[in-house]
Amino acid sequence: MKARREHRVPLSEPALEVLMAVRRLPPSLFVFPGHPPWRPVSPPVMLEVMHRMGRAGLTVHGFRSCFRDWAAERTGFPAELAEMALAHSVGTKVEQAYRRSDLFEKRRELMRHWAAYCTGPVPAGGVVSLAGARISA
Repeated sequence: MKARREHRVPLSEPALEVLMAVRRLPPSLFVFPGHPPWRPVSPPVMLEVMHRMGRAGLTVHGFRSCFRDWAAERTGFPAELAEMALAHSVGTKVEQAYRRSDLFEKRRELMRHWAAYCTGPVPAGGVVSLAGARISA
């Protein structure tokens, strides 16, 4: 963590399934080891993975932005909960001094909804490719 503070993350069922699959790999300090295996996977490697998936225009940080937009536009969860899920500081210094909870159980529910959104079917007409799209006047 950049902030050098603990950040607990409630894992959804699909996230746990990924971790169970990774357990079959050789042991490492990291869930997704880099090369050499005692180093974390590097950002360029993540970009290469997305490129191989046919998603060359995406960035890893864009997934965080996507989550934040989804939480704001598609859910009724408080903004501070989404910010806490992203490990952002929330509130004034005084509010931070008095906050003793990381709202873990509420964030667990938020992550359950995010997982359902990410793994659910795409609604018909829900995705529009802008590549080559024409705008009519």
